Amino acid sequence: MVDDNELERLRNITAPAPDAKARAIAAAMQAFDEQEKIFVAAQGSAGGLRLTERVQKLWREIMQKKLIATPAIAGLVALPIAGYATLQMLREAPPQIGGDEKITETLADKPSTNGPATLKPVPPTEADKQKKDTDSESRGLNEVLVAPAQPPKSEAEKAGGLVRQDALQRTEPAPAPTVSGQLSLDGGAAAPADAARAGRVPGTAAESKLMAQPSTLPADQFRPQEENRDRVEDFKTNPVHAALEDPVSTFSIDVDTASYSFVRRSLKEGYLPQADTVRVEEMINYFPYDWKGPEAASTPFNSTVSVMPTPWNEHTKLMHVAIKGFDVKPTEQPKANLVFLIDVSGSMNEQDKLPLLQSAFRLLVSKLKPDDTVSIVTYAGDAGTVLMPTKVAEKDKILSAIDHLQPGGSTAGEAGIREAYKLAQQSFVKDGVNRVMLATDGDFNVGQTDDDDLKRLIEQERKTGVFLSVFGFGRGNLNDQMMQTIAQNGNGTAAYIDTLAEAEKVLVEDASSTLFTIAKDVKIQVEFNPDKVSEYRLIGYETRALNREDFNNDRVDAGDIGSGHSVTAIYEITPKGSGGEQIDPLRYGQATVNNGGVANADEYAFVKIRYKLPNEDTSKLITTPVTSANEVQSFDQAGTDQRFSVAVAAFGQKLRDEDATAKFGYDKIMEIATAARGADPFGYRSEFLSLVRLASALGGNR
Repeated sequence: MVDDNELERLRNITAPAPDAKARAIAAAMQAFDEQEKIFVAAQGSAGGLRLTERVQKLWREIMQKKLIATPAIAGLVALPIAGYATLQMLREAPPQIGGDEKITETLADKPSTNGPATLKPVPPTEADKQKKDTDSESRGLNEVLVAPAQPPKSEAEKAGGLVRQDALQRTEPAPAPTVSGQLSLDGGAAAPADAARAGRVPGTAAESKLMAQPSTLPADQFRPQEENRDRVEDFKTNPVHAALEDPVSTFSIDVDTASYSFVRRSLKEGYLPQADTVRVEEMINYFPYDWKGPEAASTPFNSTVSVMPTPWNEHTKLMHVAIKGFDVKPTEQPKANLVFLIDVSGSMNEQDKLPLLQSAFRLLVSKLKPDDTVSIVTYAGDAGTVLMPTKVAEKDKILSAIDHLQPGGSTAGEAGIREAYKLAQQSFVKDGVNRVMLATDGDFNVGQTDDDDLKRLIEQERKTGVFLSVFGFGRGNLNDQMMQTIAQNGNGTAAYIDTLAEAEKVLVEDASSTLFTIAKDVKIQVEFNPDKVSEYRLIGYETRALNREDFNNDRVDAGDIGSGHSVTAIYEITPKGSGGEQIDPLRYGQATVNNGGVANADEYAFVKIRYKLPNEDTSKLITTPVTSANEVQSFDQAGTDQRFSVAVAAFGQKLRDEDATAKFGYDKIMEIATAARGADPFGYRSEFLSLVRLASALGGNR
């Protein structure tokens, strides 16, 4: 560096004569141009860049003060400065020798390209090791190519984790959160694959070094966060109804479990779930319960109703409706004709999408019987048949077809659905299971992409006797709203698979209920007795509400129950005169009649369930009156499964921030669930307890 004494000496040079000033300035600028060529090689160096700025500042000061005496003096001044600067640059960054004993090119030797440059670490010299890093304006170069120096981050930037992008450099974006429990196909961790997708090889310099690239953002603009394009249907929580004015509640059953998986993934990634992703009935029905089932297959399911005190409100009671489907024995299960409709579009190119999907379907194939049939249809820019109908006896052929799937292209989901139904019809099994199993992130963007159009397509195809199940994968691009629409109208179920363990639950442990339908179009209607119940509200099932007249209309579609399925519905009711009413009574009340009183006045409610057998189009009716005989006096007297399901219902309402559980803490939910954990062979209830603890911590223990 030019020291202060040299600067002072230059400042004291005598001013030139007026007639020589022009020649002096011209000679000085020529000398400056010569030294500028020497400095150009140092532009990639922080020290070299500051050195060039120092000399430029010096010459500007000399020109402004007109201190050059003669052209000769100008030359004598410029050349020593240039030489001194060159020596300093060579000391700080000596030329590097490559493997062929030739000087390696620097950024100044050739034009820059748009692609990122590869960084090659260079060992420090002995002089560098001995040098003390006390001069803030001179730093050694450890690489042949580095980006220009970047101003240090402010404390606010460090605390907020924000990434700035300057004109000549860019840092690698922060990796996405790793999914808890996510596995690769070989059972290893998914992190290396994530790095490879981002164009990085773990362990290389390119993973952590700055790269000289053209800027795409202004120098002072922060990089925006990646947009979350998940599509979830928004809905409002069921309101409280006055039994005197609106005594009848009607809804379709829901055996989907996708919401619970959404909630679990969110909590394990460290944030509370979006309220509309929490569908309380799906969280309750995620768990297997030991409800009493029917005695014979002629009756597809049995219902059990119980009444108990509400743990979060001393003035109300819970009316708990439990349905258990008939469990078809494996030896009696009909043949299955399955079409795997697999999304291989570009949006599936994530470790928790297509690779996880492949592992999941391999598990399902291992569960099928040798005489079952599997076909595979894929869709991206268009649809195609990967595997014609093949007996599971040829398992290796099926697994090979699954393993060779590759992602790429847009998403022609509508074309894929048509092709899958066509293939299912070709290998249709009479009195058997004929089902299309759609696996996707739901990002349909080619063909019919509107939910209503897809709904009409599925409604038309289900008349052929081929049902549809939907399995969602991944996040950030998940179209849950579309998945729910086509599953509900395709006489099927919707599940969300975020881990290999969840794939095992849905496709192996619950395979019978997933594949074998025992009743379709199942509807529930409850009429409350105003003499016993002032108010009621249904917990969950907001997206499954039906009109009162839909209950007896066999043309109206509803949910299905699979073999061994457990379905639970919970009402919170306010007994008449309990003091817990939220709705003011009518001024004129109800007209009185002298007919000897109301019939069945001792009943709380009357529960009616309609269903159709899988191959029939006319519904059957099951009824259950609810009386004091169904009631227990304390919450602890209720069964273990009833109490655990109530804990899950409270948790779902808490996550949705509903008024009913606003003052009911996570600690109370934990207390109920712990006491009612019971038999837990697969660890589902233990995992639920861990989710409650996570939500409590993330929600501030409220």
